[in-house]
Amino acid sequence: MTTSDLVGLRIKTVRRQRGLSQAQLAHPELSDSYVSLIESGKRTPTPAVLELLAQKLDCSLSYLINGVTAEQMEDIELSLGYARLALENGEVQEARSRFAELLADNNLTGLASLRQDTEFGLALATEACGDRDGAIEILHHLQSEELPTDRRIEVAIALCRVYRQSNRLTEAVEIGERVLGASARPSWSDLLVELGATLLAAYLVRGDHLRARQFAAELLNAAEALGTPRAMAAANWNAAYTAEHTGHREEALVFTERALALMGETEQPRLLAKMRVAHAQLKRRVQPQEAAKLAQQLKRAISEQEQSSTSVIDRARALTELASVEFMTGEIDKAIEHGHAADELLSASGMNQVPETQLLLGRAHSVRGDVAKAGRHLERIREALTPLPSSYQSAGSWLATAETLEHMGDADGAVEAYERALACAGL
Repeated sequence: MTTSDLVGLRIKTVRRQRGLSQAQLAHPELSDSYVSLIESGKRTPTPAVLELLAQKLDCSLSYLINGVTAEQMEDIELSLGYARLALENGEVQEARSRFAELLADNNLTGLASLRQDTEFGLALATEACGDRDGAIEILHHLQSEELPTDRRIEVAIALCRVYRQSNRLTEAVEIGERVLGASARPSWSDLLVELGATLLAAYLVRGDHLRARQFAAELLNAAEALGTPRAMAAANWNAAYTAEHTGHREEALVFTERALALMGETEQPRLLAKMRVAHAQLKRRVQPQEAAKLAQQLKRAISEQEQSSTSVIDRARALTELASVEFMTGEIDKAIEHGHAADELLSASGMNQVPETQLLLGRAHSVRGDVAKAGRHLERIREALTPLPSSYQSAGSWLATAETLEHMGDADGAVEAYERALACAGL
């Protein structure tokens, strides 16, 4: 039913409940034929006419427009606010439950905008809980509806991101290019730059470095033309990611530091925390002598993550990066502690393992002389990487695994891992 159909049906229902004919409701201000057209959904009443009919029917204007009373509307908006607050504060399980409970409320049926807000919130909470398949299903359902432009772009960003994190790279690229490559694409906005940044990450993971370099430059130009901190932060962040993956690490560090400063001007604690982790990871690789100074930055990021809607995988990566810094500075026990914390976080959510976490634990236990434990973690890397499609990312993980096995003296295992790395790189 259209909105006009629903409004007409409510007017007709209340009129009959009041025992009024169309003529009695209409006169003297309106004609009974006009009321008939409204009730059949063939005419959309003006706000003034709706207010008049609400007075004559002795019901609330909110009920005629939305199908709920003003009190029910207030309850719905309050419940949605609590669900959003739980998500923003990192209480992702509670947020998921609240969004799902609200979505089951029949009063949302006629409230398209609020229902879509609720469904999108549920998708984000589901993703943050580690249920990517569930998030994808919800987002696809949303995509099938008629959505406002900004919401459609937000759904595309989320879908592109979740597909990329699930190693479904072809689908991630298709989602981004469908919007950004459309002939009727709107002019650049903060949201479109963010979608472009998400698509750029998919190009890089897929190993399409030439396209990524070209697209990164296009995004930077678009962001500079917009001039907003949000767009410029996203573009600089992904320019850094691109530069790093194409071997320009010093250039990448400059872009990352610029992005971190810009992100600090926005009110997006989840993305700011993620940026701190990305900056620390890059600085550790480019300037390893500075590793000892990065622990405090990472602890701050982890604290920010605990108070925001950060996904399980991003929280695990932050803990793994902290463990990597501690490993580099010789704090092996702390590295093992934080590595296991990341591992437990992933296991508790039922998510696939992050290869970097197992690799760190394998190296740390190897240094401790516990070859058996190190071997178990490296075996888990093999199990996690084997079913994945070939990509630049999986090639890097296989290469790091090979180097660790070689260091441990497992020549056969190292050769096999090197071969896997070459195959994933298409060599």
